Amino acid sequence: MKVLVTGTAGFIGAALAHALLARGDEVIGLDSVNDYYDVSLKEARLARLKAKRGFTEIRTPLENRERLFQAFSDHRPSRVVNLAAQAGVRYSLTHPEAYIDANLVGFCNILEACRHHGVEHLVYASSSSVYGANTAMPFSVHQNVDHPVSLYAATKKANELMAHTYSHLYGIPTTGLRFFTVYGPWGRPDMALFMFTKSILEGRPINVFNFGRHRRDFTYIDDIVEGVVRTLDRIATPNPDWNSDCPDPGTAKAPYRLYNIGNNQPVELMRFIEVLEDCLGRRAEKNYLPMQDGDVPATYADVDDLMRDVGYAPTTPIETGIANFVAWYKGYYGYS
Repeated sequence: MKVLVTGTAGFIGAALAHALLARGDEVIGLDSVNDYYDVSLKEARLARLKAKRGFTEIRTPLENRERLFQAFSDHRPSRVVNLAAQAGVRYSLTHPEAYIDANLVGFCNILEACRHHGVEHLVYASSSSVYGANTAMPFSVHQNVDHPVSLYAATKKANELMAHTYSHLYGIPTTGLRFFTVYGPWGRPDMALFMFTKSILEGRPINVFNFGRHRRDFTYIDDIVEGVVRTLDRIATPNPDWNSDCPDPGTAKAPYRLYNIGNNQPVELMRFIEVLEDCLGRRAEKNYLPMQDGDVPATYADVDDLMRDVGYAPTTPIETGIANFVAWYKGYYGYS
């Protein structure tokens, strides 16, 4: 297939592009390569992709509607995976405008481009953050998610609503994927594992929020990518049993689906840090701090729908995933 993937300079986007290229797909990669975090890491990800046959890079923000439509017109992708977004819960507290531009205006442009260029299936990144103030565990796509606790989460919920509207009005099959705390090689410098590793190797203390009582459904990058590929290949269909008297938030009468992709095994933050310390062979000095605004104490993914519909659930334990990240980090940054 010819697949247009947005966010290919990013962590998940680059990994997905490699997987699609490896199976013989052609990938049109869009990214603005903004400076939210280290641009050299983004360029390094792109350099590895540009060395492969079948990859075409287009450098543009999604907010540039004219250039985005031109990319669709020039390349005519059959399917689209939208991973480009302004990420980060904490950054949304101080830079809300970045989330409106990239996550709302940009996503509207993606929907319009899919509508006008005959795209067979749009898969897009949502987030476990949409569960917000929900406390019933595990989190299920069949729960209502109407109480976000950060603007980032609100924009991801809005993406799901926007996608449903286009599925309903124009028959565009859309699938939203709620990712749960993704980690692994080539990861994001603003994520805990990356920051912890950097600080420990440099002999600096780490900030442990919520006094270490966080529980997260840490999900390894290869598991995330496998889930994306499988859902991309399974075009969303209507739910014939959907009933407005008892509406199911995870499906619709339109060709619209939502899935969680999480490890289905929450891990306490202190255990996560212990495994990292073992992999590094060093102990961390810890600054224990209260929970930050916009954060949630726990995440836990119900992946039953993913298993039923595409025959897959993430399986990589943190012991394996963290070891792989540490090996990559040391190699990339020149630690012996």
